[in-house]
Amino acid sequence: MKALIQRVKSASVEVEGEITGAINQGILLLLGVEKGDDEAAADKLLKKILGYRIFADSEGKMNLNLQQVNGGLLIVSQFTLVADTRKGLRPSFSSGAPPALGEELYDYFVSQARLLHPDIACGRFAADMQVSLVNDGPVTFWLES
Repeated sequence: MKALIQRVKSASVEVEGEITGAINQGILLLLGVEKGDDEAAADKLLKKILGYRIFADSEGKMNLNLQQVNGGLLIVSQFTLVADTRKGLRPSFSSGAPPALGEELYDYFVSQARLLHPDIACGRFAADMQVSLVNDGPVTFWLES
């Protein structure tokens, strides 16, 4: 699994004119599922994201994690994260999980996140989504399971 996380002051996702998820301070997570990913990979990545220290402490240092600041986590599926862009001018998605597996693991990731953290919002798998955010920093990290 691949994740692009951004520290945000606020973020929301809209599908067909309807807001499906919104958070205030927290993390916008763009999540890509690859062939060979499984629930263990999802668990490992989720644990890392919830514990990743990207929020400022009282001295302005990145020492606090999402749970310590009671921030929100907005989870958005994004299959383009798994694209191979090393050759040519068109991305290859051959390493991406088939849609059924991608949806299964995305749903699993969201359900596990809801068990572990109180403020979870999400987009809709495979939908055309419009994501809005106020990036805080900007602070952006690429994570893999």
